[in-house]
Order: sequence, then structure tokens, then C-alpha cells
Amino acid sequence: MTAPLLDARDLAAAADGLHLVYPVSLSVAAGDRLAIIGPNGAGKTTLLRMLSGMLRPSSGEVKLTGRLLDRISTAERALHIAVVGQTDQPDPRLAVIDYVELGRVPHTGRRHRSEERDIVVEALRRTGLLPLLGRTIGSLSGGERQRAQLARAIAQEPKILFLDEPTNHLDPRARSELLELVAGLGMTVIAVLHDLALVTPFATRVAVMSHGRLHVLAPPREALTQQLIREIFGVEVFRLRHPTEDRELTVFEVPNRAAPSS
Repeated sequence: MTAPLLDARDLAAAADGLHLVYPVSLSVAAGDRLAIIGPNGAGKTTLLRMLSGMLRPSSGEVKLTGRLLDRISTAERALHIAVVGQTDQPDPRLAVIDYVELGRVPHTGRRHRSEERDIVVEALRRTGLLPLLGRTIGSLSGGERQRAQLARAIAQEPKILFLDEPTNHLDPRARSELLELVAGLGMTVIAVLHDLALVTPFATRVAVMSHGRLHVLAPPREALTQQLIREIFGVEVFRLRHPTEDRELTVFEVPNRAAPSS
């Protein structure tokens, strides 16, 4: 049996006497796309930050390729892990190509300069940003900026890509396109997602969080059951045949609790 790329055991977080995340154990294999979902305050981002090494857990451990994550230096960790967070605020004056090139900083001196530039250009190509490489970050739209952040992370050549609500502030089409792009990279990805409709097309496995606890860890169809979605999110889920294509649609709907008119 192949060892997991990332392995977490009894991972927990607490602050000021309050439990933010109760003990969680999970593993991620190479090529997995794990979506962490749950209501606001469920502990999703806290869990992601512990898994990525950005937050030291109150208890438990994380291993990356069999090594304890907290024993790997920050510099070496950057060779294996890339994070695209909610609060990334790049200098708006930076040219897109210069911003993406920052992803190569952990690899400084490891390759010839021409090879480094080729990696950056390839990251721009894969994210559709080659035509914009000379533009400044501040001149980009929200969707273009998200793709620039993703391109920087791709240029970092990580073993695992962490995404914290990467579709925030994007319109529905841009959300789907961004996650389709990520899924097509063939990378191992751990992503916090808040839009349930995006989970099934993107994820190979789903971790459902609520009140700091991991309730389910399973493939999307097994995780997103009617009962669990109703209990955790307070919404209904329906699976319907697509009217024009040979595939299934998953529809989420907030129950109508309005009192009937008299």
C-alpha cells in the first residue's frame, strides 16, 4: 500500500479555552483533491492552516511524506507546499510576470535562470495569463487576480497546493472555470470551499466539518447525502438528470419556511 503524501493524526486547535477544531485524523494521497466544507465557523480554515503548517496545532501531528511537518524548516517546507489564501494582497504595482516569479523564490539557485523563466512562463500559460504578463496586478479583474495567485503557486512546483476559499468574490462562471483549471493541473490539492455546487465536479474526496468536528470523509456522492446536507447546512439536495446532456445535476435548495398565506 502506498504511503499517504500527507497524514494528520488527532489534529486539534484551541484558543482561550475554546475548541476550534476537535481531534481530526485524515490522510491525503498523491493526486487527491480534498474539499473541506462546512458552515461558517465550522473550523475549515483552521484545519487547513494546521495541515499546511501555517498554524501549530494544540495537539496531534502532521506528516508530509513521512516526516513531521513541524520538524521541516520553513524554507524547505516552501519547496513542497504552496498556499493561496483569502487575504493575499500582492503589491498592485507588480507586473504579473514578476509576481508569478515570486513562486520561484524557494528554489533560488537550484536551476539555471533560463529554466526558472520557462517554469514561470508555463505557469502563466496554464492559467491563461500569458497575454497579461506585462500588466500590473492592480489592473487585473478579480478573476484574473485569482488566476495570478494560482500561477504563482503553480510556479512554486509544490507537492501539495492549499486553497482557502479560492472562489470568493468571483461570479458563478469564474468560480467554475477556476476550479476546473485547478482540477486539470493533476496536482494534489486541499481546498476550503463554501459553494456546495462546486464540490462534486471538483473533489475526489470531501471532508465535512461542523462545530469544529469532522463528520464525514468520503467521495462526494457518499459525503453529500440528503440527510447530512440537511443536518449540517439546513438545505435540501436533489440529484436530477441533465435535460440535454448525459450526466447528473446536483441541486441545492434552501427550504421555503415562509408561513402560508391565509
